[in-house]
Amino acid sequence: MSDTPLIEVRDLQVHFPVLAGVLRRPAGAVRAVDGVSFAIPRGITMGLVGESGSGKTTLGRAILNLLRVTGGRVRFEGRDITNLSAGEARPLRRRMQAIFQDPFNSLNPRLTIAQIVGEALEIHFPKMRRSERRDEVARLLGIVGLEPSHLDRYPHEFSGGQRQRIGIARALAVKPDFIVCDEPVSALDVSVQAQIINLLQDLQDEFGLTYLFIAHDLAVVEHISDHVLVMYQGKIVESAAADELYRTPSHDYTRRLLDAVPTIA
Repeated sequence: MSDTPLIEVRDLQVHFPVLAGVLRRPAGAVRAVDGVSFAIPRGITMGLVGESGSGKTTLGRAILNLLRVTGGRVRFEGRDITNLSAGEARPLRRRMQAIFQDPFNSLNPRLTIAQIVGEALEIHFPKMRRSERRDEVARLLGIVGLEPSHLDRYPHEFSGGQRQRIGIARALAVKPDFIVCDEPVSALDVSVQAQIINLLQDLQDEFGLTYLFIAHDLAVVEHISDHVLVMYQGKIVESAAADELYRTPSHDYTRRLLDAVPTIA
């Protein structure tokens, strides 16, 4: 197997201009991501933790080419994919997917589950017949723990955990290699969080997936990550194997995050 990481980020910067005055002229910039570097080997889960506003989601979106990068580079299997045009990025969309934080707002309420999950198949596999798409969506629902009878239901008919399973099925539909999981369990009850995390781990084992798992809760990240990055004010302040980071954190900010994790007395 090649030693080339699946994802490689080098000195990545994403800055947003701050406009001021009547003419809305640039008066500075918010450095949401400010010189970040790391690599994700194939088949592992890279945890990314930090408080709200630390730049985690911006970093994930920049890797997926959903945001323009101010500086630095993103490589996928050694290929530079920084700031691709829409046409250039389209073939990559099949191999790089996302699971979003809010399992309700990320699903179109006007579409059935067959349409939501099947839309990706229609875009990326245009030669697939409608009956084949429907069969494939039914198969995907089974993989994530839902029933084929759910095909013609709408998102509002499902619980939060079930909606997140639908989002996972949608991401799996195009057979990706890499998935950015952007706070995928933060809107769910604790018991449901565990179910979704276990599902993601099972899917990783079955399909050889690589994850960037974004969260603000170190307790959640501990159970799924092989390696953890800690992000603070747009920078990576600590990078360590998961067991090492939880046992002997080296940065004050990481220690504060760990101290904030609830414990049972």
